[in-house]
Amino acid sequence: MNTEIERSLRHFVCLVTLALTCISAPAEEAPKLEPIGEEAYQAVIRFFEYDKTIPLEAQIVERKETETTVRWKIVFRGVRGFLAPGYLEIPKEGAAPYPCVLLMHGWSGSKTSWWQDDNYISGGNARTALLAEGIAVFALDAQAHGDRIAENDYALVNNLVEEGLDTHINYFTLREIYVQTTTDYRRGIDYLAERPEIDSDRLGILGYSMGGTQSFMLTALEPEIKVTVACVVPAMPEKFGPVAPQNYVRGIGNRPYLMLMGRTDTMCPVDLANQLFDLIPSEHKELLFFESGHRLPSDYVNDAIKWFKTHL
Repeated sequence: MNTEIERSLRHFVCLVTLALTCISAPAEEAPKLEPIGEEAYQAVIRFFEYDKTIPLEAQIVERKETETTVRWKIVFRGVRGFLAPGYLEIPKEGAAPYPCVLLMHGWSGSKTSWWQDDNYISGGNARTALLAEGIAVFALDAQAHGDRIAENDYALVNNLVEEGLDTHINYFTLREIYVQTTTDYRRGIDYLAERPEIDSDRLGILGYSMGGTQSFMLTALEPEIKVTVACVVPAMPEKFGPVAPQNYVRGIGNRPYLMLMGRTDTMCPVDLANQLFDLIPSEHKELLFFESGHRLPSDYVNDAIKWFKTHL
């Protein structure tokens, strides 16, 4: 009997101890996005400084014309010695100068992602809709993407490793690609200012995924950007990560800003999307969720176009 009582007591003590442990154990805190202070912000944006006295040396290397648009493939001198290739397309209807939307593609994509209908980002759908509204479009290849693949030894970024093939290490970090590409777009804005077809007082941004994050950067850095649509922006909770979107919200000011997000997007859960949106200081902002993951339904194009028509 004594043995059974002792066994029962030990069992009871174990249960109580386990219960108390569960009660007292701190719950894992949800990630929290916080903007950096003004001093840190001024330090971060110095990553994007460049010498405007260096000639653009822009060249038109291709011209294509359809019944409704004219498209030029251009190459200009970006920053840090790299050449930046891109497309500039304008509608034939209406009168120049046209407002222009800068198209910023996602990781492992390219500028041509915006010339392909019904692809992962519905890029061609968005581009065609903008042109139909009398809005020009301008898209660059991100560093090591598209025509810039030679910068990465002709290997795709985050390429899938196949059996029998050697792995390839990307020569540029995510931070380097984000900073380089965003600064190249600053040079691109300088180029657009030289084009009589473009109204540099009416520039907007449509960015998807990586391009969505870069839209935070470019909007903060360039007062010429008047309106922005950022799609499925990846969340980066680390406070001092130099490419985290929350680090750039203070530079957005009161400009119109639309975030289009996927409710089941694991790269930016709903809570983090709401936090990021709340940090944007503009009175003219909106956050819309789609019942999707990182790939938004093509319907997102309608909301983006409406935003540009209203504010650009």
